[in-house]
Amino acid sequence: MRDMFHEELEGINTSLLGMAALVKIALEQACVAITTADLAIAERVIAGDENIDHTQHDQDARIINLMARQQPVASDLRALVAALRINADLERMGDLAHHVAKLARMRYPNKAVPEILETTINDMCKSSASIMEKMITVIQYRDLTRALEIEQDDDEMDRLHRELIATLLGDNWTHGIETAIDMTLLGRYYERFADHAVSISHQVYFLVTGEYAVPRV
Repeated sequence: MRDMFHEELEGINTSLLGMAALVKIALEQACVAITTADLAIAERVIAGDENIDHTQHDQDARIINLMARQQPVASDLRALVAALRINADLERMGDLAHHVAKLARMRYPNKAVPEILETTINDMCKSSASIMEKMITVIQYRDLTRALEIEQDDDEMDRLHRELIATLLGDNWTHGIETAIDMTLLGRYYERFADHAVSISHQVYFLVTGEYAVPRV
């Protein structure tokens, strides 16, 4: 029975990695859509979000069913609780990629991002992609070193977010209120994406150590 239980735990972790892969693709495609005004890619991300949502619901049901059948304690219970929380964070990250794609679609055929913010948004895209790669490694290998690095990556994303806001408030902004609102939302989407990655790194830290507090590196 215990061997079967741990096989199911491994299956849940594999499913989490599968969901993370879906989110990674959505993020990459959303970045392309928002920076190049590619409507076809934006539509692909928007349609794909339903698959991410269904995956989360199926995974939650699977975890809750396993809890009810096995009544786990100690590290096994931590693994399942962490999986539920990671699952929720991944679904929300998928939603954020969906929001980015919807913004690209809304402004098509124009590019949503004005030239003055292209560098900042491209840097946000690169930063989010790097965070996503590390996060997958953290989930797969329970890599605490990478988990702690995500904290620093989040600091960089926060810096880029502040840079974006400073541009919107600067004297050189000439693109009006509507575009300023779009860019405020876009910056928030990427900033929140990084926050959810930090949350996942905390869950893995908790899973491995049994402690919620994550030391800063």
